[in-house]
Amino acid sequence: QVNVMESGGDSVRTGGSLRLSCVASGILFSINTMSWYCQAPGHRRELVAEMFSSGNTNYADSVRGRFTISRDNAKNTVYLQMSNLKPEDSGVYYCAAISERNLRDYWGQGTQVTVSS
Repeated sequence: QVNVMESGGDSVRTGGSLRLSCVASGILFSINTMSWYCQAPGHRRELVAEMFSSGNTNYADSVRGRFTISRDNAKNTVYLQMSNLKPEDSGVYYCAAISERNLRDYWGQGTQVTVSS
């Protein structure tokens, strides 16, 4: 059984920092692209950052230079370090594991991030 679980969401002030964590079990973690998406109220879910099994990364323009994605394959965990947070970063952050072999994807339930000015 596959389980993807995010944690670390919170309410912070503008300029604050948070670290989100996502643990994925039941998959061969090392061959998955691990991604973070954000969905704000009334908006579609959008890619924030992703890290491929190679270690290469990709970021949305809006977070580049402020957010850092990393992964620990030994712990089946991916992290999103968020710095200099802005109100527009608010939303539910979802973690996704996407197999690079068959493109099957698994999603967590999301964790809420609220940034207030």
